Amino acid sequence: MAQAEDDSITVDSLKVGSRFTETRHITEAEIAAFAALVGDTGRHHLAGQTERVMAHGLLTASLATKVGGRLHYIARRMEWEFLKPVWAGDTIEARVTVVSLGEARSGVAVGFELVIVNQHGEPVLRGASTGVIRR
Repeated sequence: MAQAEDDSITVDSLKVGSRFTETRHITEAEIAAFAALVGDTGRHHLAGQTERVMAHGLLTASLATKVGGRLHYIARRMEWEFLKPVWAGDTIEARVTVVSLGEARSGVAVGFELVIVNQHGEPVLRGASTGVIRR
């Protein structure tokens, strides 16, 4: 399995079935910073307002976009299904798989499927994305 940390990955080395992973430990500080950045200050995202602090769904989804950034991928469509909450203190892993490749006017058209799991291996998010990697 190719790891997203591998900077040697190029668009020409991608194949249908290529897989990438990224991991992140979610902290209360990250959740608070994300809340301040996007303005979503629902009490379930704020320390001291609830017993457990829940990560924003888009903070969770952003882990998959880290893979895209390593590949210089420009998304045209993203689809997310949020399955379970992610809490401060959880460690999540994005597992991203190339499901389609083709020629595009501006480069290589790419389709990804992804799942993000928590430290117990439970899926917390499922999704897909299509876009392009410019040559």
